[in-house]
Amino acid sequence: MTESVESAVLDEWHILCALNELKSRPTQRFCLLGEQLVVERSAENTITVRRSGNAERGPHLPVRRHCGHLWTTLGVPSHELFEVPEFSEADRRLVYCGSFGVQVSAPRAVENFLDMAHFPFVHTDVLGVEPHTAVGDYEVNVSDDAREVVARGCRFYQPLSALSAKTGLEVEYVYRVPHPYCAVLYKSAASDPSRNDVIAIFARPISEESISATLFMALIDDESPDIGLTHFQQMIFSQDKPILENQRPRRLPLDPIAETSVRADRMSVAYRRWLHERGIRYGTIPWDGRVNPAATAA
Repeated sequence: MTESVESAVLDEWHILCALNELKSRPTQRFCLLGEQLVVERSAENTITVRRSGNAERGPHLPVRRHCGHLWTTLGVPSHELFEVPEFSEADRRLVYCGSFGVQVSAPRAVENFLDMAHFPFVHTDVLGVEPHTAVGDYEVNVSDDAREVVARGCRFYQPLSALSAKTGLEVEYVYRVPHPYCAVLYKSAASDPSRNDVIAIFARPISEESISATLFMALIDDESPDIGLTHFQQMIFSQDKPILENQRPRRLPLDPIAETSVRADRMSVAYRRWLHERGIRYGTIPWDGRVNPAATAA
């Protein structure tokens, strides 16, 4: 129940579903932070969200249509949703890859999305391959307004970086975490290395240890069929899902020395510290802030 959820989480915007999911079923139910919600779309395409059990004329929750998805909040946000400018570029392929239930916390899912080190071992012969296992140095920063964590200069060799790739190549990544439970990845487009493909994971926290993970892409690719692009991304996520569901604990420890840190985890260390400083506790194992002098940052 939301009584146990901190305001830092309640006052965020949270994803519910892709807008195109409402076309075939104009009334749907979703669980967010333990609350049962009802989403209704009228014939005039007006969308309302309310708590289950409220009378039809009861108070509606705020809604936003953003990046082709429906978002709402159970609190009072002091900010609008993060921008993804590429979504509005006319020549991009906008691909909605579905939503998937995963028995893991939202922060664990985001951290996995940020991790390049697992590519050769989990996504073998696609996003990575031995002996190309080293994660080179890269830069991590928090934005001036403290609303985003950004990693730049991430490079990794990939045998098949995208469905349109014709050969293996070293791919450059930029990672953005603009929301506690969402991450956006920019990677060199296989068909036009001067531009970036955009891949995002938007996690809706159902409970502290279960989520619905929505996958979305904005691609530079005028050759591949939609179904092929969707299946490619779903294949990648199907390899991640069992890894995520077997992690223990399912909630993400925020103590920087709770789990071994290495250079490859630099983004993870920054993400955990950022969650702690923002007061995000839902889906985490909080850190008391004490620093072990023997600990070294990745």
